[in-house]
Amino acid sequence: MYSSEKGLYIAHCEAGALSITGKMANRHGLIAGATGTGKTVTLQVMAETFCQAGVPCFMADMKGDLSGISQAGKMSAFIEKRLPEFGLENPAFQACPVRFFDVYGEQGHPMRATISQMGPQLLSRLLGLNETQDGVLNIVFRIADERGLLILDLKDLRSMLDYVSKHAKEYTTKYGNISPTTVGAIQRSLLQLENQGADKFFGEPSFDIFDLMQTEGGKGVMNVLAADKLMLQPKLYSTFLLWLLSELYSTLPEVGDQPLPRLVFFFDEAHMLFDGTSKALLDKIEQVIRLIRSKGVGIYFITQSPTDIPENILGQLGNRVQHALRAYTPKDQKAVKTAADTFRPNPAFKTDEAIMNLETGEALVSFLDEKGAPGIVERARILFPLSQIGAITEGQRLDIIKQSRIYGKYDTPVDRQSAFEVLMAEAEQQLAVAEQAAAEVPAEKEGKGKSGKKKAGVGSKVAKAVFTATTSTLATILGTWVSDKVQGKKTKSRTSTTGRVVKNATSAATRTLSRELTRDILGNLIK
Repeated sequence: MYSSEKGLYIAHCEAGALSITGKMANRHGLIAGATGTGKTVTLQVMAETFCQAGVPCFMADMKGDLSGISQAGKMSAFIEKRLPEFGLENPAFQACPVRFFDVYGEQGHPMRATISQMGPQLLSRLLGLNETQDGVLNIVFRIADERGLLILDLKDLRSMLDYVSKHAKEYTTKYGNISPTTVGAIQRSLLQLENQGADKFFGEPSFDIFDLMQTEGGKGVMNVLAADKLMLQPKLYSTFLLWLLSELYSTLPEVGDQPLPRLVFFFDEAHMLFDGTSKALLDKIEQVIRLIRSKGVGIYFITQSPTDIPENILGQLGNRVQHALRAYTPKDQKAVKTAADTFRPNPAFKTDEAIMNLETGEALVSFLDEKGAPGIVERARILFPLSQIGAITEGQRLDIIKQSRIYGKYDTPVDRQSAFEVLMAEAEQQLAVAEQAAAEVPAEKEGKGKSGKKKAGVGSKVAKAVFTATTSTLATILGTWVSDKVQGKKTKSRTSTTGRVVKNATSAATRTLSRELTRDILGNLIK
């Protein structure tokens, strides 16, 4: 359906074809409308039109419907009836090259990011931290940078939080107060995040955004994210997409306005991006959206009402497709009025009245012209997709995944040495030093207590305690290693909750015993 003369053909009105001008496609856009009015089909039509123009796209698939873009469509009575409306006779049904992705790695290639890549700002939003907790999290990242410790996954971050909490006095003067209560609150938030499956997202190999910008046979690859499960965790979903946008913005070079964008990003259920977002982060989102077009990336938001989008961001969305809205309450009527006011008026009809009377598959459409000015709004019918409408089978999905060029690139997680392993090694080394010091203490003269029984010296007590702590720690480490082997995991991949508790308690006991031992040795020297 793509035509180099008319642009990206999307809809048809009485005046003729309505197309997105190629060099204006990176000026972003909006697809809005009530549930069941045809937003998903419009998204599919736009995506496959970009595909045929050689532009790769990224889109979140909420219900599995968009997976049908991987299969050629078929003639139906409904499509046959609509052919004359578009001046078409024999549509060339065809599939698009597709890659399936899934944050959880179940319905597509895994998509991972490291904790460091996410950064404290996005991570704080994901965890729902308050100002004080956010400050401590920033301190943890700063200390990790100073010490050269990599924070790649959740266990790295947990280890760093534990380390900073235990050494709070060393850093308080430089960075401010670090209370155990605040660290504990962050740890609890991490536990909730881990229960949502975020441990599968954080780690390596981290995703290479250039894998989203591929073509096959002259067509742009459609990158479809399975989001049916991810949607149940709205903060994880929105933060993940924010991270992806940030990566695109920080990685891609400046290219300015080109004949066609390098990538088109469809952000479904866009209201989730802005719900509960702080003013600072909202400003950051606005900045990225405003500037990312110069990187050759177009962003298209899909939501029910334009009022779901902050006004400053809504003003940057030049290409508009508005499906029907319902106005049963004063609030709904206000939303209709707001949507109508975002269009350049058409003297042939009243925009607010037209919005409430649109049929399924029909929309009010306004695209930017070659000079960047919004076109007069037109009442139009959206084209039908040339690919399959509806979900594919699990067998078809699996075949596409296995035939992908990147099959195997991200499927096996990697757990290299990072903060968790370094801090664990340091703790074990301190334990070994304490054990050696205890063993070298000269045996004290045994005295008798009031009861007449022999009383063991401090050195003897320390040696026994250190030995007990050491064997307990080794037992914990060995138990974790055996457990991981049985479950087919890597030796360093996880530390059980019991193991962490024992290790922390052992470290505390060792430090206490070491101080007692030092005082005892100094006392002997003075004598």
